[in-house]
Amino acid sequence: MRNVIIALILSVSTLTAVACQKEAAAPGLGAESSSAESATHAPAHAAPGSHEDWCGEHQVPESLCTQCNPKLAAAFKATGDWCPEHGLPESQCRLCNPNLKITRPPQSQGN
Repeated sequence: MRNVIIALILSVSTLTAVACQKEAAAPGLGAESSSAESATHAPAHAAPGSHEDWCGEHQVPESLCTQCNPKLAAAFKATGDWCPEHGLPESQCRLCNPNLKITRPPQSQGN
């Protein structure tokens, strides 16, 4: 059951990450905003769980970042992984869990 939930979250997050990238490229964003975001966010083609799948702004995998991809919150809430006080998945809430360490996966040897 846990594997099904994880697969669901990854599927939703992948689709949302692609949509988020398209929204970020929408007209109306200034060049400063666009270049700053690209430096801190994963590219649209990043595989979930890879080194490239990283939100530098929030220090979590981009494919699981509810702050950048608010549509992901529903999947976390559905699995009971939600901190209503801080509006984050409990598994990512460093305010409730100050010893929480979320580490970026290492780069593959080919890079």
